Amino acid sequence: MSYSIARFSSRQINLVIFLIVGSLLGYAAYSMKILGLEPCTLCITQQFFYCLIGISSFVSFLQNPGVTISRVYSLLISLFAIAGIWISGRQIWLQGLPEDEVPLCGPPLEYIIDVFPFADVLNALFMGDGNCAEIPWQFLGLSMAGWSFIWFLVIFFLSVISLIKSRA
Repeated sequence: MSYSIARFSSRQINLVIFLIVGSLLGYAAYSMKILGLEPCTLCITQQFFYCLIGISSFVSFLQNPGVTISRVYSLLISLFAIAGIWISGRQIWLQGLPEDEVPLCGPPLEYIIDVFPFADVLNALFMGDGNCAEIPWQFLGLSMAGWSFIWFLVIFFLSVISLIKSRA
């Protein structure tokens, strides 16, 4: 019996995406509470996009919509995944910079939210700072941002397959 993602329905693909996202967010919570890792602003932004992907895929799975709405869900998931790819790619780029080119570390996100205007908060969330260049965790030679980049790519490809399946 051969199982391939090509044999899954659009609804089943959305369930797979939801399970992937749930696992990733579960590990993020584990890494913060048990391993004691502090997320930087780009990590928080990536988690936000994982949440948007998870909510969209879960609602799509539960609703089991028609062709048009299914396409909308797949496009939303694709857009959220592309945003996640960009954010995690930015963090990988920051981590690869030589030490003398790394931007200065900024204040904690809570302080930025309390004191600075909303545009500065968005800038911090999407551009990162020196804290985002640190690599406190690695697995098989990749940082958490590297793994996040890969998982956002996987989710993007799954959402494209779901979009194709919804047309059939």
